[in-house]
Amino acid sequence: MATTAQPVPPPFTAHDYRGRMERVVADAVAVGLDGGVLVTPGPDLVWLTGYQPTAITERLTLLLLSPNREPTLLAPRLERPDVEAAAGAAALTIYDWTDGSDPYAAAGEFLDPVGRYGISDSAWAMHLLGLQALLPATRYRAMTQCLPMLRAVKDDAELARLAAAGAAADSTFLEVVKLRFAGRPETEVAADLAGLLREFGHEQVDFTVVGSGPNGANPHHEAGERVIQVGDSVVLDFGGLMNGYGSDTTRTVSVGEPSAELVRVHGIVREAQQAAFEAVRPGLPCQEIDRVARAVITAAGYGDQFIHRTGHGIGVTTHEPPYIVEGEQQLLLPGMCFSIEPGIYLSGRFGVRIEDIVTVTTEGGLRLNTTDHGLAVVS
Repeated sequence: MATTAQPVPPPFTAHDYRGRMERVVADAVAVGLDGGVLVTPGPDLVWLTGYQPTAITERLTLLLLSPNREPTLLAPRLERPDVEAAAGAAALTIYDWTDGSDPYAAAGEFLDPVGRYGISDSAWAMHLLGLQALLPATRYRAMTQCLPMLRAVKDDAELARLAAAGAAADSTFLEVVKLRFAGRPETEVAADLAGLLREFGHEQVDFTVVGSGPNGANPHHEAGERVIQVGDSVVLDFGGLMNGYGSDTTRTVSVGEPSAELVRVHGIVREAQQAAFEAVRPGLPCQEIDRVARAVITAAGYGDQFIHRTGHGIGVTTHEPPYIVEGEQQLLLPGMCFSIEPGIYLSGRFGVRIEDIVTVTTEGGLRLNTTDHGLAVVS
């Protein structure tokens, strides 16, 4: 199989990272975080600075973004050269600490002893407890709770990366359906998906769900040794990171000619997915997209078999805010990207799911996955 190399986008610049940091500080002030935000290794730190430790260890690494001082990053001294090489380092005041010294005391040199902070969801509990022990008057809120839209609205460069990742996932699907399914274990098809994602440019594969027959009724089924049979439906859900940004798409295929019931259920899910997509527009609460998809499935008599939210955000991770679920009143904004993935799951029999990544535009929604939603027949 010949693949076409995807052009590598230009890297983000120090200017890009500084703009993100400034936006986060403004958002923190707006929600009453007078101390600012504390960012530990994980997706937030990568997005804000371009710095990702080679391994997330027990050593404290902490970025402070505060209205009261310039961006400040504390890191272990042995990792300082890597920090200084990061694209966003020009915007940072860098502190370091050495093994054998107290990293929390080092952090206390630039933290407000009575400040209110947002802190990364990925922060280690021992680090948060260490900061609280040093500065007992400080207060902390989880980042998803206080700044849920931190990374939700993408700029043009981010959207281009997401579009390229989506196109690579689409190419993966178009190739995998050419392969034989019947008589092979799910794990072999999952390996095909992973290999194709990498051939089309992904540097990281996060998941390859292959749910055949009754296994398709488990939305997060791990591919196993079940041998796929003629007459099965197979849920294929796969994605990962390409140029640092995520892909995630699902299609359901039939091994041989589908039964009338599978055709009917697939048609309902397809209608629900399309209706939810058509509802996307700026200013609409996230929960309304979930309600639209759910209404179609419920009206068809399968409401109890739609057992998960309609979607999740995507960016530098494959799951992030916003979440397309009942109770989420965050308004859709241009530049947000999320999945629309309704499904019906008939326990012990089969499942159907269709998923695209969608971005909000000023006029509505734009799909980043464009492969046919029809029920593909594979051999």
